[in-house]
Amino acid sequence: MNQASFRRFDESRLDEWHLIDARFRDYQADAPRRVLDHLHRLAGDHHGYPVDRFEHSLQTATRALRDGADEEMVVCALLHDIGDDLAPANHAEIAAGILEPFIDPLNAWMIRHHELFQGYHYRHFFGQDRHAREQFRDHPAYARTVRFCDHWDQASFDPDYDTLPLEHFVPMVERVLGRPPFGGLPDLIEENLPR
Repeated sequence: MNQASFRRFDESRLDEWHLIDARFRDYQADAPRRVLDHLHRLAGDHHGYPVDRFEHSLQTATRALRDGADEEMVVCALLHDIGDDLAPANHAEIAAGILEPFIDPLNAWMIRHHELFQGYHYRHFFGQDRHAREQFRDHPAYARTVRFCDHWDQASFDPDYDTLPLEHFVPMVERVLGRPPFGGLPDLIEENLPR
């Protein structure tokens, strides 16, 4: 059997779910490659910035690594803007959604809110409150998000910076995104079949 034959879930059989589960696990294991392929889509378009979004992502990850960040944080730095290609107005939410099953919840919060926190450095040019991030001062991820934005993200638009190549980060991405999502996938349990 190459694929399931049901037309509705309530018509499905256990053997079909075995097939689907095996295919899903293979597909999930390939997620790091697909994410890195998508990261390449940020190359070439500068949107007016001094470097393109791909270089910005590499530069942010390089700065985090050189500043002693752990591997998970470096991967967060590399992928924090991956949503720019699909949803520029909501890119932080896209990046957080990709990373969330594999990372610490505080790091997911950091990625989800980095756009607002980053605004400290430019929101005033648009007549907005540059201190908007202060509403989260008591949040447990506040300090890490400020550090991420102030030390690495906002500083990573330098065309002369000696950025590490993507190949340097690939094993890190493979390890972080190669973790069991959400701490593990459920196994099929044959004893729980409806009678």
